[in-house]
Amino acid sequence: MKKEDLRIVYMGTPEFAVESLRCLVEGGYKVVGVVTMPDKPVGRGHKIQYSPVKQYALAQGLPLLQPEKLKDEAFLEALRAWKADLQIVVAFRMLPEVVWNMPRLGTFNLHASLLPQYRGAAPINWAVINGETETGVTTFFLKHEIDTGEVIRQVRVPIADTDNVGTVHDRLMALGGKLVVETVDDILNGTVRGIPQEEMKVEGGLRPAPKIFKDTCRIDWSHSVKSIYDFVRGLSPYPAAWTELVQPDGQKLQMKVFETGKMPGAADGCAPGTLRTDGKTYLRVAAADGWVDIRALQLPGKRRLAIDEWLRGFHLTEDFAVI
Repeated sequence: MKKEDLRIVYMGTPEFAVESLRCLVEGGYKVVGVVTMPDKPVGRGHKIQYSPVKQYALAQGLPLLQPEKLKDEAFLEALRAWKADLQIVVAFRMLPEVVWNMPRLGTFNLHASLLPQYRGAAPINWAVINGETETGVTTFFLKHEIDTGEVIRQVRVPIADTDNVGTVHDRLMALGGKLVVETVDDILNGTVRGIPQEEMKVEGGLRPAPKIFKDTCRIDWSHSVKSIYDFVRGLSPYPAAWTELVQPDGQKLQMKVFETGKMPGAADGCAPGTLRTDGKTYLRVAAADGWVDIRALQLPGKRRLAIDEWLRGFHLTEDFAVI
């Protein structure tokens, strides 16, 4: 079968999923339909916002489905009508068997980790948070248990100590687009030799990648300097690590932290959360084994600022603390 004849249905929602779809469309593959999440209101004005995948699909004139429930019979009927040979899932949602088992060639997923490590909703964040020096992207066939199907292809990529989740995301997004195309070609050529994940070597044991909530993002200043540094970059620029700035009168101000520096060594006997600042150029917070140098932050309703710019507009003294 030629790639122009292979009928593909693509499922995805966020920006990460757009690149793979673009690679398929621009590569001349036959995408007969796209499935994405329903539109949702955003912000104070509850303005309806289309997902990045929907925006791209509309711009390309691709047929679109946005089901509320994936077992809804009307959706299943519309999905069957596309007569897909193959389904591709990138950053979408867990599919019921009636959906992933529909195409004759099956359904494969692009996952932003080196499976079987980091199964779950936030693999890029957790890899950086945990201080990993390597990650990657994996394509695998879907089966009953989430992120456990046979691996088709993997690409590895280093994580630099200066990377944050944004830079790693963009690197994996570009690699993922190429990997999806290569995986489709493998399926077309009949050269797929799926590897069961239980047969794959895993160093250091399996690590989960659960969904991240606001409480997940709170900085614990009793941890080590390195773990806080990795935690901040693993959540930057989104959803962002945060802490509370405690003013001398006891009032608390929530503060997002986007960038830090490491200053390991003695913290001069200071309790975690103690501040050191000259009020002009630097802000340091005591951790378990040294100081964390805060370099970029944001207060509620304000824009992100470098620390020297923020200090010029905020009267900060060492009478403040963070918790």
